[in-house]
Amino acid sequence: MKRINIGLLGLGTVGTGTAKILIENKGIIKKRIGAELHLKKAADIDLDKKREVVFEKGTLTKDALEVINDDDIDIIVEMIGGKTIAKEFIIKALENKKHVVTANKALLAEAGEELFQLAYKNNVDIAYEASVGGAIPIIKSLRESLAGNNITAVNGILNGTCNYILSKIANENMEFKEALAKAQANGYAEADPTFDIEGFDTAHKTAIIASLAYGTKINFDDLYIEGITGITQTDIKYAKEFGYLIKLLAITKDLGDSIEARIHPTMISTDNILAKIDGSLNAASIFGDAVGEVMLSGYGAGMMPTASAVAGDIIDIARNIIFNTKARIPIAGFMQDQIKSKPVIPIEDVLTNYYFRFFLVDKPNVLSQVAGILGSYGISIKSVHQKERNPQEGVPVIIITYLVKEAEVKKALKEIFALDIVLEKPVFIRIEDEDTAS
Repeated sequence: MKRINIGLLGLGTVGTGTAKILIENKGIIKKRIGAELHLKKAADIDLDKKREVVFEKGTLTKDALEVINDDDIDIIVEMIGGKTIAKEFIIKALENKKHVVTANKALLAEAGEELFQLAYKNNVDIAYEASVGGAIPIIKSLRESLAGNNITAVNGILNGTCNYILSKIANENMEFKEALAKAQANGYAEADPTFDIEGFDTAHKTAIIASLAYGTKINFDDLYIEGITGITQTDIKYAKEFGYLIKLLAITKDLGDSIEARIHPTMISTDNILAKIDGSLNAASIFGDAVGEVMLSGYGAGMMPTASAVAGDIIDIARNIIFNTKARIPIAGFMQDQIKSKPVIPIEDVLTNYYFRFFLVDKPNVLSQVAGILGSYGISIKSVHQKERNPQEGVPVIIITYLVKEAEVKKALKEIFALDIVLEKPVFIRIEDEDTAS
């Protein structure tokens, strides 16, 4: 029986989980693919750390290049992360004509095209299912299952930390800091949660999804990124009153000659299937002309869910090796010569609905002044709600709009904030409703 040798770089959480699957599930994998997957070498800077897996004698090394330069190894699995040494190791592996499996979303989002070109040049594959959504087969769906569709939009909840925090605020009336502390205590958030709560983790995944869905090159710097740190219990409470939940949403849409690609807190109807995604779960809704809407959901992080996706990629490449085929599925989902550049429209040009929260002095005609300015910028009001009155402090007023360009919203809110009847800076949150969906 054919043996396919694997080299693993990095024995952190996911790397250890991957080793665990390769070693402990070796028998079932062999039955499924008709070959033995053998973890020949695994490199990590700390070989004394206690891990949940028993390695064969001679497997472990501190030298990553020993793994990459081993002529007997067929597939290199990069689980180091980051955009520096991991990139150098992947490049070296590709130059050595070894297939690569990675979960490195940040690297792929910012340097994926460079690595894909090098893989094509050396006639090897790069697989990266675990880079987006952990165990959820988003990339496989876009590259394979839905390849017959014209994909018009992909919207997703792609960060479990943010979804957990927002769920705690909505369901248990926690303040943001308390919900974040709970996420950290339960292992859903890092000691420094900036990468998650400021939206960068979601943005890296969004860049990968958009490039795959629409066959385009994505400049990561063109994405609009806004995290959840400005979301308050007050706005989550009002959102629920109006039939909405607030989620950190990745939104991508194919507009023909351009695309939307934005990440920000978003109000969605409680009837939206993404609104059912609670706690640390992730999900993506994919819209295709043949299938309509398809939603994929599951755990987007964690040792074993992410390792499961890595193992799936290793098995896919192993099957190609068994049948002596390479690049059977285009790495980026489209044939190389068909990938075109489409600009990402700036957030100011986005057309959507909005939630506004104003805090106004309790005097006659103040609402008419606000409505007058909104009307002067072509902002049509769908509904107005005046909340509990407190004459000593002011009156909260909630306005929901019809579709309007963000540029007009920002100009109107700036003018309204300059009024002496406005006690606090107005709050606005974008809404994805039926009339904004693809």
